[in-house]
Amino acid sequence: MTPPVPTRDGATVMLVRDGHHAERPLEVFMLRRHPRTAFGSVHVFPGGVLDAADHDPAVAARVQGLSGEGASERLGLHQGGLASCIAAVRESFEEAGVLLACHPDGAGLRLHSGLATRLAEHRVALHAGQRSLLAILDQEDLVLDLGDMHYVAHWITPEGAPKRYDTRFFLARAPLGQVYAHDNEELISSEWVRPPDALARHEAGGFAMIFPTISCLEDIGRFATTDELMARPPIPPTRANLGVA
Repeated sequence: MTPPVPTRDGATVMLVRDGHHAERPLEVFMLRRHPRTAFGSVHVFPGGVLDAADHDPAVAARVQGLSGEGASERLGLHQGGLASCIAAVRESFEEAGVLLACHPDGAGLRLHSGLATRLAEHRVALHAGQRSLLAILDQEDLVLDLGDMHYVAHWITPEGAPKRYDTRFFLARAPLGQVYAHDNEELISSEWVRPPDALARHEAGGFAMIFPTISCLEDIGRFATTDELMARPPIPPTRANLGVA
């Protein structure tokens, strides 16, 4: 009997905001994958596979608002939970241009000081493997702001699939003033969309998604605004769902 393909740990994050809609303004940022990539042409949230650097204690030392122990407790792990949160932040920066970070004093990113231009350069270098997230945080004296990152779901690809992932899904309020743009390599388009609208477009055949993405949209789509969504009680760690993730 052929042994099952081992899973790879992954992390993804739903970035949410209130758009300009009179009713139910909650929106989420979504990307469309290149047809030649895994899950080609489907719409996804920023995310990917954990790197060894996501476990680096030096990166963990530049995290604000969440301890390693607290992150593992949220995810129902004995250890290593913070690496999943860090990976979600890193992938969000690489794929969407959004860095969930702040200055050490807790202030939001002072983008008017030329930081926006430097972040754009850092993003390209990080994506190309020429610069690490730690190097960027050290150079700009920034800390990852994880105090308001919420765990929302856990999906594992079933046995039998050629590629398998063990993915944690997170939720974060979209920071103001950042790029929010796909990378034009692995991702070919991006947009803000209300969860019910994304689901309706999927049902009509014009917005391809895999089931874990659909499930998460159904979950957050029950809330009308970002404040309502972020105020809900924490979701306890539960047994992973089986689905393509």
